[in-house]
Amino acid sequence: MARVTVLGAAGGIGQPLSLLLKTCSLVSELNLYDLRNAPGVAADVSHVNTDCRVAGFEGPAELGRALRGADLVVIPAGVPRKPGMTRDDLFGINAGIVQSLVTAVAEHCPAARLLIISNPVNSTVPIAVETLKRLGKLNAARVFGVTTLDLVRAQSFLADALGRDAHRVADLASHVTVVGGHAGRTIVPLLADAQLRELQRRGLYDSYVHRVQFGGDEVVKAKAGAGSATLSMALAGFHFAELLLRSLAGEAVAPEPAFVYLPGLPGGADLARALAATEPVDYFAAPVRLAAGDAAAVDTAFVADLAPEQRALVDAALPELAASIRKGVDFVHAPKARL
Repeated sequence: MARVTVLGAAGGIGQPLSLLLKTCSLVSELNLYDLRNAPGVAADVSHVNTDCRVAGFEGPAELGRALRGADLVVIPAGVPRKPGMTRDDLFGINAGIVQSLVTAVAEHCPAARLLIISNPVNSTVPIAVETLKRLGKLNAARVFGVTTLDLVRAQSFLADALGRDAHRVADLASHVTVVGGHAGRTIVPLLADAQLRELQRRGLYDSYVHRVQFGGDEVVKAKAGAGSATLSMALAGFHFAELLLRSLAGEAVAPEPAFVYLPGLPGGADLARALAATEPVDYFAAPVRLAAGDAAAVDTAFVADLAPEQRALVDAALPELAASIRKGVDFVHAPKARL
């Protein structure tokens, strides 16, 4: 049983994510933190009939208490996207939020596993890692950028493209994964050969890739300024959190893509070398094998299996991804770069 803290629990992602975590039998204590309204969310969620204990914490003065003893910290805090905004447009606000929260994690629960949902993940994860490095608290095996929504979309959109009358999403799930980053063209869906060729035969491959890469825009546009993909992101975040908690409890779980710091992980250097033909990167979303709640290894096998079309997508993603990573690193180490 684990203690879980959600930072940003009163937001559009934080509320449904907190509800889902309350239903998880692996969570014994759930601490919900935000600048405002977290006690109200905690009161509401606490009425759900599971054994998990829930507490709400409000404002910086209570942040330390919210974090103390946490095994897992999930950070969905920050502002959401609005029409016309990219994830990078969020950087100016969310970068500082993530840095301050990660600093508190380093002080109050440095051994906790840390899941970063706050966008732009391609930059906020480097901010988290570099902040922990400066504080002497980095365990790269315990810092994850949550890219699960890209996988969820890739699976769902594949069923849409192939026809839901003939294909169940669950049956297609093992035929697709997603690597790269968590924004636009840095998101690279990888299909098994049969599904790749079938989409190409139907003339749907390019539109499928584009929809996976820019699926978030569909939601932002449909909500007409009222928010971004909060519900699907909450479900995706819960999926990864639950997988990690199952691993922490000693269960063997299947590898899952996450945006991680490659130099700190077994297999990371091998993957970085395999990708370096276009642009060297220290962070990349790839299938990660979990053990005891930690990232035990990064999968590198997918690189050798890339079809030419998929290798081209990876090569196109790397320069943009590298720029976003540098932006996050510079935020921590070169304050002038923030201007």
